[in-house]
Amino acid sequence: MNPFVERLHSERPLVGVELRPPRADQDDAASMESWIEMNGSVRRLAGLDTAVFLTDSAVGSREEENLQHLVANLERDVPRDRICPFLTAKHTLEYCLWYGIRALDAGYPALTVLGGDTSVGQPRCLAHAYLLRQRVRERCPALALGGWANPHRDPARQVDYLLDAAFTAEFYLTQVVSHYDLAPVERFCEEARRRGVPHPGVFGVFYYRSASPKTLERLSRFLPVPARELTRDLTERGLSPDEVSARSIAALRGIGVTRVYLSNLPTGEAAERLEAIRAMAGL
Repeated sequence: MNPFVERLHSERPLVGVELRPPRADQDDAASMESWIEMNGSVRRLAGLDTAVFLTDSAVGSREEENLQHLVANLERDVPRDRICPFLTAKHTLEYCLWYGIRALDAGYPALTVLGGDTSVGQPRCLAHAYLLRQRVRERCPALALGGWANPHRDPARQVDYLLDAAFTAEFYLTQVVSHYDLAPVERFCEEARRRGVPHPGVFGVFYYRSASPKTLERLSRFLPVPARELTRDLTERGLSPDEVSARSIAALRGIGVTRVYLSNLPTGEAAERLEAIRAMAGL
């Protein structure tokens, strides 16, 4: 089995990390500093029992190419089998297919292939992510591919997508979920179990660094944000961002979710925050 997918199928709980490459609009000095910080975090995380996902122009902000950095700068002794770049359809088709070949040649066993937000940034080269996964699979059959599901939407429809032969993926990530609103996640998980979804799912947990109204409003354009509850816990009760994230992971564990990824961790502290959160969540 592909080593990345094999870890996802393991019975051991998994807390992965999603990191964002530096913004593409930085000057050379700032970009180099950001990449040095990113490289250190990826190296430390790769030595842990985790999975590292690197985004591709998340939430519409153009980022420097994740794969170019990994190929050019990550030391040869850093294991590749826990690192999974994102590829969205918001590039030319030629670029996307060449990207898959480059990832495979560089020793990365998996890609998460997504459509990308249609409301911002460049248009998609193909209308749906599964169409791009099909094309990447034709060109690079040895790559494990990841898709997407959204537990906040109709669970039967989401499971229809996961079970469709056209889905073309060995695993999937989900939209951000939290302990503040577990009912949709429970319905989705029950539907997936009842219908025998074979792919392991990795559920998103967002690391809210503050309850700033401006920040929460901006985030709400891209993901469901429990603003009232976050304001209560982070501001009024004085919980730390680590504690809030750990509570979500523990609550998800309580309903049978054993694989999550943490999004929005501070890049330079990602490994330290990951280990602290895992301890708080009882892992």
